[in-house]
Amino acid sequence: MAIIITDECINCDACISECPNNAIYEPDQEWSYSDETALAGIVQTPGGKEVDADGENDPISDEFYFIVPDKCTECKGFHDEPQCASVCPVDCCIPDENHVESEEQLLGKKAWLHGE
Repeated sequence: MAIIITDECINCDACISECPNNAIYEPDQEWSYSDETALAGIVQTPGGKEVDADGENDPISDEFYFIVPDKCTECKGFHDEPQCASVCPVDCCIPDENHVESEEQLLGKKAWLHGE
């Protein structure tokens, strides 16, 4: 399952540089699938949705750092635990119950994001 940042976030910036998928963004920041990934042009997500990887998407939050669920792999294939959660000083990086995925799905997403 993806990780979500709760409204307890203090916008400290500790998590953003830890994410190997560039799935974490600053409040009110537009994002794209291609940001620091191997994706480009029109691609199909592991969930079957067709998206423009280079297209700018609206921010998920305008108040707190946020994680794009389609880019979050819980650091599977990189680390033993989600790095955002391990560095968060207020423990606001928690599992997102709305985006439950198996380890196999998370590793598949990692391969998709990084062209493996």
